[in-house]
Amino acid sequence: MPLDPGTAALLQLIADAGYPPMHAGTPESARKGFRALTADVVTPETRVPVGSVEDLTVAGRPARLYRPAGDGPFPTLVFFHGGGFVIGDLDTHDQTCRRLCSGADTVVLAVDYRLAPEAPYPAAADDALAATQWAADHLDELGGNDVLAVGGDSAGGNLSAVVAQTLRDRVTGQVLIYPATHMAGDYASRTENGEGYFLDTATMTWFVGHYLDSGVDLDDVGHSPLLGDLVGLPPAVVVTAEFDPLRDEGEAYADALEAAGVRVDRTRYDGLVHGFIDMGFMSAAAAAAVDDLVARTRALLH
Repeated sequence: MPLDPGTAALLQLIADAGYPPMHAGTPESARKGFRALTADVVTPETRVPVGSVEDLTVAGRPARLYRPAGDGPFPTLVFFHGGGFVIGDLDTHDQTCRRLCSGADTVVLAVDYRLAPEAPYPAAADDALAATQWAADHLDELGGNDVLAVGGDSAGGNLSAVVAQTLRDRVTGQVLIYPATHMAGDYASRTENGEGYFLDTATMTWFVGHYLDSGVDLDDVGHSPLLGDLVGLPPAVVVTAEFDPLRDEGEAYADALEAAGVRVDRTRYDGLVHGFIDMGFMSAAAAAAVDDLVARTRALLH
């Protein structure tokens, strides 16, 4: 179907702003630009209410704990933000975590893992694993029951898939939002959607160049979970977007999970682009997709 009109208007707004592309700047400028599109557009009136929010330290990293209103215990979702392993933080994904907490009636533990290029692979994966292990050991303190899922968008979806494979005996669900699953893969959507749809080829190359040092094995399942052993993994929600360069590898991961006998709730949101979870303020279709994603997450966790 054609590009969603609200999304098209947002992309035009970004283009008309005249800022240089992300890959033409520094990681620091990219981080500021990402915050301007996410945390900085949230107002007290639009901030999603939850039962409580608490900043804490988990496995040596800053983290934020969201609890739903009402009496628990609840499922727990350890959430890893997107941003190509280079940008993003607890604030850029605060609204997403609040929506998941409130709408899916789940405890959400958001983790501020180390970013590249200051801390290249495997730092982010190591932090994600350590934080999930910590959560598994402290579910009672977090207000959770015995359900422990991992989830995230883009790079966070990648980390979630890696954690689910490594800690398959402790993780009981995974929520993968347009995940990167195969760093060196060759997929048609990377070409078809490589220009003009928010995430472009040059920026993807820039992200990977910061995250993976030149000597890294490109077949390492620690950064490319599609190449891993998927048998016996926990059930998954996998969502993709029609005009996303990462669409095909996300769907290939869903295919591979199903082929390995894993229960998968999958959907492609037509007309939308990579990053739609932050675009609901201008796109009714993106807002509806996030509502649907939250409902699917609730069904998985409950």
